[in-house]
Amino acid sequence: MESAKPNPPLFWGTLALVVAVDLVTKLIAAATLSPQHVPHEIIGDHLRLTLVYNPGAAFGLNLGIYSRWIFMALTAGALIILGRLYKATRQGDFLRTVALGLVCGGAVGNLIDRLRSSAGVVDFIDVGIRDLRWPTFNVADMAVSVYCGARRGPRPRSWQAHPYRIIRRRVSL
Repeated sequence: MESAKPNPPLFWGTLALVVAVDLVTKLIAAATLSPQHVPHEIIGDHLRLTLVYNPGAAFGLNLGIYSRWIFMALTAGALIILGRLYKATRQGDFLRTVALGLVCGGAVGNLIDRLRSSAGVVDFIDVGIRDLRWPTFNVADMAVSVYCGARRGPRPRSWQAHPYRIIRRRVSL
């Protein structure tokens, strides 16, 4: 009987890489982009680096003075659920393993910020056009977004049997 054990080096390596890159970029942003809310243009006003401390959650969702603690508890709960999803991952399911490593790494990265400081999560990537801006985000947020796209995004029609293994179809004209 084949083991249902997923690929631990892939999962933990992805998670560790996301946490490390997230932490390093946040430390650099906090050290070099002060003061807050001052944009530093990288590609005109389309891509800017702007230091923001977000005490709430995505898109500035704030639940008052207890936001930090509420979002830490929610993150811990989410990590437990994600851990169960990882344990249920079939051996050889590369995309799911990487996707779960990404989302767990993103969750851990933002959890570290909440534990380190009551100021909130360090966000610094600012994209948009003039006054039409996406909420400022960080590497951890990008990892979570990539996870969402990987799990729900469109898949080519040529993927058969196993949705993550590309099998080429013979096309006759």
